[in-house]
Amino acid sequence: MKKNELLHLEKLLGVKFHSLEILNQALIHRSWINEHREEKKESNERLEFLGDAVLEFWVTKTLFSLFPHLPEGSLTNIRSHLVCTENLAKKSRRLSLHRYLLLGKGEEQEGGREKPTLLADAFEAVVGAIFVDQGIKQTEKFLAANFLRELKGLGERGDVKDAKTLFQELTQKKSKITPHYQVIKEEGPEHKKVFQVAVYVGEKKIATGKGRSKKEAEEEAAKKALTLARKESKIHP
Repeated sequence: MKKNELLHLEKLLGVKFHSLEILNQALIHRSWINEHREEKKESNERLEFLGDAVLEFWVTKTLFSLFPHLPEGSLTNIRSHLVCTENLAKKSRRLSLHRYLLLGKGEEQEGGREKPTLLADAFEAVVGAIFVDQGIKQTEKFLAANFLRELKGLGERGDVKDAKTLFQELTQKKSKITPHYQVIKEEGPEHKKVFQVAVYVGEKKIATGKGRSKKEAEEEAAKKALTLARKESKIHP
């Protein structure tokens, strides 16, 4: 990526990097690597791995410190909401990361710049890059700028009912049946799997969802099922 593009992205992020190369690496998808092997660059996957851990640690620590009265279950629900693929993809778009991603031609043609999982990965990779380049203090400053207001709002509310809980409450109320979930497909390498999960009410498949973990895929399936149930009011098997 050109230096002037990276300098512009720095301004959007509010971070002045010591090394623009680490920022550049955070934006390299493996599909680009496959088409530019002569560049001898590294994809953003290692930075994403690091950023994921740093983000979860910061959210956990901040929730624990700010809301000593909240039970473990509520803290877990709030954290899951903050770090889920959908929320990270939203923040990635807000920072315009999708415009700066380096993608292979195939991924570009398949709409990679709008894929939630890819955008969430890029956000985590940027967090990892800031941590490597700037250390924990600047990383926490960046995370606070992007999460603290939302985190405080959820904490003051006391909890976040996830889609699985809401869908279960709805189905039990209307049909006296508890929905169940089943993995129907797994894709990708062992360290970076994408799961596809279906949610059933009785024998009837209601919806499917994808995610980087089974839990995330279940949540996505539940969200789709909720939307269908609310529109059609047809959740009986």
